[in-house]
Amino acid sequence: MPVALEHPDGSWSWMVLLASLITQALTASFPICVGVFFTDLQRDFQATNSETSWFPSILGSMLHAGGLGMSLSFQSSITVLGLYFIRRRPLANALASTGISLGVTLWPPFARYLLENLSWRGSFLIFGGVLLHCCVCGAIIRPIATSVPKTKEDPLHPSKTPAQSCPGAWGSAVRHHLAFDILQHNVGYRIYTLGVMWMFMGYLLPPIFLVPYAIKYGVDEYQAALLISSIGFCSTFLRPVVALVTGRPYFASYRKYLFTLAVLLNGLSNLVCTVSANFWVLAGFCLLYSASMSGIGIFIFQVLMEIVPMDRFPSALGFFSIIIGISSLISPPLAGFVLDRTGNFSYVFCMSSFFLSSAGLFVAGGFYYLKKKEQQGRQPKAEGATPEASLTQGPAAQGQDSPKEQPLLEMVTSV
Repeated sequence: MPVALEHPDGSWSWMVLLASLITQALTASFPICVGVFFTDLQRDFQATNSETSWFPSILGSMLHAGGLGMSLSFQSSITVLGLYFIRRRPLANALASTGISLGVTLWPPFARYLLENLSWRGSFLIFGGVLLHCCVCGAIIRPIATSVPKTKEDPLHPSKTPAQSCPGAWGSAVRHHLAFDILQHNVGYRIYTLGVMWMFMGYLLPPIFLVPYAIKYGVDEYQAALLISSIGFCSTFLRPVVALVTGRPYFASYRKYLFTLAVLLNGLSNLVCTVSANFWVLAGFCLLYSASMSGIGIFIFQVLMEIVPMDRFPSALGFFSIIIGISSLISPPLAGFVLDRTGNFSYVFCMSSFFLSSAGLFVAGGFYYLKKKEQQGRQPKAEGATPEASLTQGPAAQGQDSPKEQPLLEMVTSV
């Protein structure tokens, strides 16, 4: 049953935060460990890189846009934080996103251990049992009771709004729940959605192709799996620190640009992989990648909460996730196709760098343009108030002397 929430940042809110953290650790980071199985799946099914890439791409796209399985757990764990936290919402989002870091740290070595002992088929059976723990987290997240004031209509003056037909009402409901109305009227939401869609064309590629890239050039399989774990391990400690710093009111107006900076740095860090496949070079890449990934994970949903009203956030998140799911579906097979044609992993990391860097520049430029346009819109309003003030102040304000008002002006000046 819905529960009345007297204090949004109260004790039960922190239990919800813990449930959200565990849910994101189990769901959002799970597709990243699929890179451990990439070589075995390719060998057992005699598939090309492009064909094998469909496995993580479908898994990632269904996570964001399916409405099935892990998608229901992941999206609800994000939405509920905006309802249970108000004053500490940026900190809550950042702490919950550390669950992804924990999952990235623990899933790859666990997957590698299961792969060596149970093969990939037995490993996926164990994964199913582990993911069932999302049901426990879902039981902790209780719905919040909301009270909507009822308006009384005068029977003598009925409402003038005409009743909609069934097709019209159905169309309005679809537009509302799929956030088409937000997409139509909110320019910032359009810019952000398009930019993040373009960003995800390259964001998922390094975790998927890093392990097979390292193994191909002689890195031990356990060390290759530890590369992915090191990304999550570093991000686990970086996210709370970044959250505490950027959660201050001073950074409230800069979070959009901090997000775009993190996206740009994430894209540029992929170029490190093109230099060498040495283990320590790749370890340095993982450190840079984890730092920028921490910023993306902290700000991606927080910026969305600042762009759209909180009562429309679930619908906005739904459409936002569908767009991300489309990118997640296209990106890995496209990278696999490039790898099949060239046989060089460097092209994959260069492609990832291009998508991320260009997305960061696009979103930053779009937000800067909207800010300048808003400032220019305020100036005519301020200038338009000057003639009205001069008309109300009379001839004395316009530089004309009035003999009746002159003594009054002198007295006020002397005071």
